Amino acid sequence: MYNASCSVLQTVIKEGKCAQRGEADKAYDDMTSFEFVLVLQIMIQISGITNDLCQALQRKSQDILNAMHLVSNTKILIQKLIDDGWENLLQQVLLFCNNHDIEVPNMEDHYIYGRGRFRQPKDRVTNLFYFRYDVFIAAIDSQLHKLDFRFNDEMIELLSLSSSLDPKRKFHNFKADDIYKLVSKFYPADFTEQEKLNLKSQLNFFLLEIKEHPQLGSLKSISDLCRSLAETEKGKIYYLIDRLVRLVLTLPVSTATAERAFSAMKLIKTALRNRMEDDYLTDSLIVYVEKGIAKEFDIDSIIDEFASKKDRRSLLKISKTNK
Repeated sequence: MYNASCSVLQTVIKEGKCAQRGEADKAYDDMTSFEFVLVLQIMIQISGITNDLCQALQRKSQDILNAMHLVSNTKILIQKLIDDGWENLLQQVLLFCNNHDIEVPNMEDHYIYGRGRFRQPKDRVTNLFYFRYDVFIAAIDSQLHKLDFRFNDEMIELLSLSSSLDPKRKFHNFKADDIYKLVSKFYPADFTEQEKLNLKSQLNFFLLEIKEHPQLGSLKSISDLCRSLAETEKGKIYYLIDRLVRLVLTLPVSTATAERAFSAMKLIKTALRNRMEDDYLTDSLIVYVEKGIAKEFDIDSIIDEFASKKDRRSLLKISKTNK
């Protein structure tokens, strides 16, 4: 891909229009610099570490306990990259530059910003210091801070307490105290004080239900637990547990939906759609993001319902006539 991109830019430089030649020449100059290759390799390293977490967060079926472990492990690997990854990264960059005839600066020289006649000294630091601390560590540290902000201690605690509802291994992690703490700390507005007291009693009864009904011990995820409570109608008896399970299930769903919604925004919010009202834009996004659900809709039924609301000037559906 790198060679192909450079080849395209060289073609534009030779055969393109004047304005295109200037832009292509600048892009080619940047792409064939040591700093560009370094940043490219840093992005590859970071993406390799965070890819599993990003993919997992976009799955609605993501297990909460696994998500918590993925977040923690991702932070550990990023920190390890900061501590021990520089030498290996530098060797990869040097090898890439040698294979593509890219000039490698002397690491002991002072760093000079820019290339050609626009070169300027920067803070009198060496190339090694600039590339390692101002580029490598700064870029990775920024990713680590974003993870810490997105998944802070409070969020990790929420995920950890939520895992108490995980039915795997016959509810091995099921702890009444942790579940009660989950409700008291993170869902105080969803349960009255009386319901919190009743929840303790329901949890004790539910523990006995688990022992008496083997099918409950064979469940694999919190979503399976929610489905089982509905199918067996035990959700009506243990309605507070059922409510909490449904609240906890919104965690991975809301995360995945948010991730996909931001990605879809780039496609949906075009220049043409910038003039549409917010409600119409929201409706368009919902249909685009939730493609799986939208596929189940019957188009004819939508047209019929829309047409039945009031008389329309336009003919929405052509009725079939027998000839």
